[in-house]
Amino acid sequence: MASNALSLDLKEEILRLKKEKNAIILAHNYQIGEIQDIADYVGDSLGLAYKAKETDADVIAFCGVHFIAETAKIVNPTKTVILPDKDAGCSLEQACPAEDLAAFLEEHKSKNYYVIAYINCSGGVKALCDVICTSGNAVRIVEQAPEDRPILFVPDQNLGSWVMEQTGRKMDLWQGACYVHVEFTRQAIRRIQEEYPDAAVVAHPECTYAVRILADEVCSTEKMIDFCRKSNKKDIIVVTESGMLHRIKKEVPEKNLIPGPTDNCACADCRYMKMNTMEKLRDCLVNLSPTVEMPEEIRKRAELPLLRMLEQSK
Repeated sequence: MASNALSLDLKEEILRLKKEKNAIILAHNYQIGEIQDIADYVGDSLGLAYKAKETDADVIAFCGVHFIAETAKIVNPTKTVILPDKDAGCSLEQACPAEDLAAFLEEHKSKNYYVIAYINCSGGVKALCDVICTSGNAVRIVEQAPEDRPILFVPDQNLGSWVMEQTGRKMDLWQGACYVHVEFTRQAIRRIQEEYPDAAVVAHPECTYAVRILADEVCSTEKMIDFCRKSNKKDIIVVTESGMLHRIKKEVPEKNLIPGPTDNCACADCRYMKMNTMEKLRDCLVNLSPTVEMPEEIRKRAELPLLRMLEQSK
């Protein structure tokens, strides 16, 4: 009982602070359930980018990882963007440092690459590319890429290879991967299929090819909700980060959702996404810190490919 009362008090304090600071709370689908429940909007990277651009709030409290909060700052330079835990990073962002990409492009300058960056990257990488994409619009973005330039897709090789399968476009792929999604294996999925032989399987394109070919549908987290709603199967194996199941259960309560297993555990948590807590959200609203900042020169250069993505996604 005391724990529930504490949780209720904390929720009420966050809501009070949000109103007091004229803040909006945006949360990624992989956040803990409590944060999803208190957020003004919960979604994937594409939906969050649109919401961040549209908001008239003075403060954006971004419950996700650093690159997503940085995206909000890119399109809202005059607003205060705060992140509950400043150390909430991303293995994909770490796989492609801006200085490494800059050196690669300089070394291969003669190729005149058209650079498409998955949104899971730093503002410095975004500033070096031609257009951004998310898992929800990557196929559409690649289909609109110029035919007369070779494409370099950074930083996720698994999403990139899936997009090549869907579009037939040849791309050079940066060798990065999401550490969570590569933990799903063919063997682990096969074992859970033996337990639920009639279950449908929906998987994120950040998974490896060996996992993707077992899925009935490969799609972004946002599109997973629609797949689960329309599927004629009661049991659905959801192969992505565990936080997504909270959102799907709320929107499609009639389905039996089974977490995609890894070889090591029954579900997969992103240690970075789970660094944000209700207490840290409260504290960052109290202190308006930690804030997300970046040099204006980089922000302006990163804004162009981000706005290009939003335009090409309409």
